[in-house]
Amino acid sequence: MAKKSYDVQVVSKLCKACGLCVHLCPKNVFDRAKDGRAVPARPEDCIGCGTCELHCPDFCVETKEKEGE
Repeated sequence: MAKKSYDVQVVSKLCKACGLCVHLCPKNVFDRAKDGRAVPARPEDCIGCGTCELHCPDFCVETKEKEGE
């Protein structure tokens, strides 16, 4: 079975730089930009667990399974 891959997006204009996604991600997908906002630095490591989406208070993180993979 092939490994699933995911697109990880952060809507930066909604992100208030709380850092929850950065700290809770089990695969260390996110880094913080200079302004503190989350950046998906390693989306290829995402396992699609949804922890970042579930805990984001501003609903600015989204993960989607890539089609056809």
